[in-house]
Amino acid sequence: MLGHRTLNVEDYLTILKRRWWIIVLPTIILPIVAIVITFFIPAKYQSQTLVLINQQKVPAEIVKPVIAEDLGSRIASIEEQILSRSKIEPIINKYNLYADKHLNMDERVDLTRKDIQIVPITSTIARAGGLPGFKIFFTASDPNTAQQVCAEITSLFTATNLASRTADAQGTTAFLKEQLEDARRTLDEQAAKLSAFQRQYSGMLPEDENNNIQILNSLNSRLDSTTQAVQGLEASQSFTQALLSQQAQAASVPGGAAAQAPAVQQKELEDLRTKEAQLSTQYTDDYPEVKAVRRRIGELEKQIEKAASAPPVAPAAVSAAPARADSASVQELKARLNAINSQLSLKRKEQDQLSGQIRAYQGKIQATPLVEEQAKQLTRDHDTAVTFYNNLLAQTQQAKMGTDLENRQQGETFSLLDASNLPDSPIWPKRNVFGFGGLALGFTLGLGIVGLLEYKDTALRSERDVWAFTQLPTLAVIAWSGDVAHTNNGILARLKRPFSRKAPKQLLPDAPG
Repeated sequence: MLGHRTLNVEDYLTILKRRWWIIVLPTIILPIVAIVITFFIPAKYQSQTLVLINQQKVPAEIVKPVIAEDLGSRIASIEEQILSRSKIEPIINKYNLYADKHLNMDERVDLTRKDIQIVPITSTIARAGGLPGFKIFFTASDPNTAQQVCAEITSLFTATNLASRTADAQGTTAFLKEQLEDARRTLDEQAAKLSAFQRQYSGMLPEDENNNIQILNSLNSRLDSTTQAVQGLEASQSFTQALLSQQAQAASVPGGAAAQAPAVQQKELEDLRTKEAQLSTQYTDDYPEVKAVRRRIGELEKQIEKAASAPPVAPAAVSAAPARADSASVQELKARLNAINSQLSLKRKEQDQLSGQIRAYQGKIQATPLVEEQAKQLTRDHDTAVTFYNNLLAQTQQAKMGTDLENRQQGETFSLLDASNLPDSPIWPKRNVFGFGGLALGFTLGLGIVGLLEYKDTALRSERDVWAFTQLPTLAVIAWSGDVAHTNNGILARLKRPFSRKAPKQLLPDAPG
């Protein structure tokens, strides 16, 4: 009656009491069958090994690691390399894997890849960072083969990691050396350009501007002084020439030299005193020109005093005297004029030189802003090249130290903690799993069969069954008895047969009226 009406616990117990054997038989038989099947399934043995990841032995603050790749990514990369056909096929040929399955090489390679498992170990310590290690598993039909292949794969893993890190470190160092060489050539070129520029524009560079201004001021002062000296020498030259001319005229008049000499000397003395007054306003007492004028004034004063005290000379004697050489005063004037001319020539030459130097320094100062723009560009390029070169040099030294660590196996390495074990029992098939599976399957199958039989069973066995089919109350219930059914062919014989939905109406008496 399962499914035809709502059942209670009593109904379920009744069904279980009536059909318990249908549940027990599959529950007993199927576990036995499942265990028997395990003897016909090829066994699989799994060998495993544990690899620890050793961090760099030298602190990273001293030697920075050359390889910055994430550890998980690197393990995945090495795994792909090991699972490549070039690595798997020699192992298959060496240990003759899956030879009994009559497969081609591609299929054998695929099976080998499926039987290899690499499982990272997650650290249980909070904030430990990174992976402490990983496990390598290999499954085969023979325990010895599983152990040997697992050891082979582990060896490949550690060797590939070491070779990969060494190659990466050496590649990084070689790349940095090439970049350093290029940076050095660039730096040399920039240094050569800057040096040539400094030689070409020497004295016009920005750092020379203040010095040029100071030199220009000094040259202007010297030019002013030289110009004043030239002006003084030109005045002395004119005065000396005038005196010399007067002396020449006096000497050319016969008999008049003695009369005119005091007058000429007096006139010269007055001119010298006038000149002394002019020079005193412009120069100090130590100025050479002032000293020369004063010396000449003293000489003239002495000559005038001497001429005034001397007796007069007879005119006849004077006229009768033969022509003689220039007087001492004339010779002195000529020597003085020559000296003035020589000094004036030197001063004028110095004046021209100073004027040329002033023009040159003025040109340098005017050209400084233009030169400064070019100098800034060249200096900026040179400084950039120097900074880039220094950074590359430091990185190259770090990379070289990191490469030495990898070559000495002092960097991050893989160490074998647990060697591949020899499995003593297969991982498949597991008889206890099959046994429990057969038990669960048998019990479920038995329940299913009972449920199906009860669903198809329409026999009326209780008052509730009668009510479920007829929706009418039960007048009487007669217990099942085989003897009564055999003697009575009436109502009890009908109760033996399963009721149809119309059966209760036939058994009930007609209603009164």
